[in-house]
Amino acid sequence: MKNLFQNFGIISQNILNLSPRETYKLCTENNAILVDVREEGLVGMKMFDVPQVIYCPKSILHDNFGKLDKTKPLIFADAAGLRSKESVIFLTENGFENIANMAGGLVEWDRDNLPLHTDVNNRLSGSCMCQLKFREKK
Repeated sequence: MKNLFQNFGIISQNILNLSPRETYKLCTENNAILVDVREEGLVGMKMFDVPQVIYCPKSILHDNFGKLDKTKPLIFADAAGLRSKESVIFLTENGFENIANMAGGLVEWDRDNLPLHTDVNNRLSGSCMCQLKFREKK
C-alpha cells in the first residue's frame, strides 16, 4: 500500500502530526479522509470543509472503530488536537497504520483561514467547556 503521508508532517512519540495546511492538501488533492472526533454539541457551528469527512465522536470511537476502513488514509482532527491524538494512539494499538493526527485542530485550521462550513444557529457560549450552551434558540 502506498504511504500517502510520506514526506508530510512531523513524527512525535510515534505519531504522525500534520499541520492543518498539510491536512487540507491531503484531503483535497489525495483523497485522504478527515475523521472529526469532536463531540456532537461541538460540531454544529464550524465544520471542516473537505471532500470526505467522517464524524465519529471520541466517546463512541471505542465501540465503532471497526467501521473505519483500515485501507484508507485517515486524518484525525478535533478542536485543539488532543482528543484526536488520543484517538490515533488507540487506533494504532488496534492495528491501524495509515493514520495521522492533525495538530492544532479546528483552532489552527480556522487561524490558517482554511475552508469551513459555518452555521451561526449553532453558536455556543459559556465561560468554560462545562458551561457551554447554545446561544440562539433553535
